[in-house]
Amino acid sequence: MKIIDLRSDTVTKPTQAMRQAMMDAEVGDDVYGEDPTVNRLEEKSAEMMGKEAALFVPTGSMGNQLALMVHCERGQEVICDADAHVFHYEMAAAGILSGVQLYPVADLHNENGLSNLIDHIRPPLSYLPQTRLICLENTLNRGGGSVMPLEQMAVVYRLAREYKLKVHLDGARIFNAATALQCDVTDLSDFADSVMFCLSKGLGAPVGSILAGKKEFIEQARRYRKLLGGGMRQAGVLAAAGLVALDDIARLSDDHENAMRLAEGLTEIEGLAVDFFKVQTNMVMAEIQELSVQEFLERILEAGVAAGPMGPGRVRFVTHRDVTAADIDEALMRIGQAL
Repeated sequence: MKIIDLRSDTVTKPTQAMRQAMMDAEVGDDVYGEDPTVNRLEEKSAEMMGKEAALFVPTGSMGNQLALMVHCERGQEVICDADAHVFHYEMAAAGILSGVQLYPVADLHNENGLSNLIDHIRPPLSYLPQTRLICLENTLNRGGGSVMPLEQMAVVYRLAREYKLKVHLDGARIFNAATALQCDVTDLSDFADSVMFCLSKGLGAPVGSILAGKKEFIEQARRYRKLLGGGMRQAGVLAAAGLVALDDIARLSDDHENAMRLAEGLTEIEGLAVDFFKVQTNMVMAEIQELSVQEFLERILEAGVAAGPMGPGRVRFVTHRDVTAADIDEALMRIGQAL
């Protein structure tokens, strides 16, 4: 029985076009700056983000941590959302690598949180940590793939400028956000000094992320990438798949439509609840009302559907390139029968 894997959009397999591009890729030593395919990917990514330069990195977490390392000095503080990936899923790397403290703000990405943001910017007192950076995340993973509107990003960016702070955007799924907002991706990246986005999630490439910003910022990030073991030599084999992925962004709307199709079907299954307002991109958060999360996941996996836990009483389904509308219908049937 085919498993319909809705755990994450990271489970996608490279397309045939990506595999062919990887096989045909012109390569060189990227540590020396001599890999032409990596160079093309970085140039294209910088242009798409409206930034001066970009850097190809193995993972989104590394991209985020490089940004913190460059923007901050040891002992400074980074404001982020209480549900931010950099706070929950990057293994306290901010403290280990950069020696900075994360200061989470509840609901930073909506109007309620914005009203609290000023209270989290430290006054210039000698016995307090110095606020240096605001880290946003769009879309917000733990927020069910919810989108931070441009107006709210603009407010944060203006506030950061007023207090002489930098803004980093964890845009792991920034193209999903732009698709949902029906805007150009630069409309989002313009409100950040640096931005990271993943090639290996909704875009479907097998490996890699991009960090973009000013030329001097990227030059320092490149040095820190080497420090962290991220000098990948003939990395054009991987970058080639990323170039193919960047030419197929329009298809993300299919994932969003499939997520809504899934959400509508899940609400018809007894014992499940979905907040439609929060289904904005390619994620669906479902509240489990009668079973434990573990028992629910075990039952549906036995029926051939994989999902992931997202805290007490909640599971996450993520649509992606390798899941069709027909797969969604099949998954709904299997889940209904399993429960």
